[in-house]
Parts: sequence; structure tokens; C-alpha cells
Amino acid sequence: MLLLVFAHPYPDRSRANLALLRAVEDVEGVEVRSLYDLYPAFDIDVPAEQEALARARVVIWQHPIYWYAPPSLLKHWFDKVLLRGWAYGEGGDALRGKRCLWVATTGGEPAAYGPDGMHRLPFSHYVPPVEQTARFCQMGWEEPIIVQGSHRLSDEELAAMGREYRRRLEQLRRDVEAAS
Repeated sequence: MLLLVFAHPYPDRSRANLALLRAVEDVEGVEVRSLYDLYPAFDIDVPAEQEALARARVVIWQHPIYWYAPPSLLKHWFDKVLLRGWAYGEGGDALRGKRCLWVATTGGEPAAYGPDGMHRLPFSHYVPPVEQTARFCQMGWEEPIIVQGSHRLSDEELAAMGREYRRRLEQLRRDVEAAS
């Protein structure tokens, strides 16, 4: 099973995230957990989330970038669900060997992430906290899908990104099936 943890507080306002989600939600074996739909009051059902993670072979975190990081509910989800003794630390091997794919969208275009851009630093400087979260939980880190300048992309460009996302999930599914 591929667990897609979708964390967008305003999905109806995001052409990019909706296009990406629609491109993959019917991929065989994908289970979507939309955090803002499930937990509008941020009261996360930790056992339900851990059970979903335990069933997964691949974990996908899809969200927009807000202030150089995942939205607050996903960060809260990390804090509540990825517990010491379960996801990391002594006895914390529930996620060991699972693969993790990060799919993020930014409003800023690639040129905005550089020494002359408004964000000053390359986007790669904002990756380590999310990557290290996966690695700390002993998950295999996949090359992320980062869609920059997402609200300026044409429908055709978004469709192409959706096809690439779908291709990646189908390949991950085949890979984990072959390894079984």
C-alpha cells in the first residue's frame, strides 16, 4: 500500500495540489489521508495514523510550502504520530525500510530561490528538515517532486507534472511488489 498524507489547508484554492492529487488518487494501492479533512481541529487520531503507516510500504507527504516548511498540521502530525519507541529511538522501527516520497509545491518560481531571488537561498536549503524526518525514522528517502511557481503553471504543465507523479508512484508500487 502507498499511503499519501495530503496536507493542504485550502485544497480548493490550489490548482497545483488538486491537479497532482487527482493524477494519483486512483493509482492502484494508493490510500489518501487528507489531514485537514480528517483533523480540522488538529485533534489527530494517533492510533489510526500509526495503523495506516504500519500498513504502508511507501509513504508520500504532499503539501504546499508555507514559510519554508510544511503546513502546521503536517508538522503537528509529525510531532504526534512519529513517536519515540514507535518511529525512532529504542524499539522505534515501525517505519524502517519504508520508502518516503516528498511532493511539495511552492508559489515561488525557481529563480526566487537563489542569491538574487526573494528567498535568497536555493530551495535545496529547505529540504533537510523533511528529509531528516524520514531518515531519522529509518525510511528510504526518494528523490522529491518539487513543483515551483505552481500557481503560474499552465493546465498543460500541471498535467505533465501529474503524469510524472503518477509514473513515480506506479514505479514505486512495482518496486515494492517486486521486493516482496
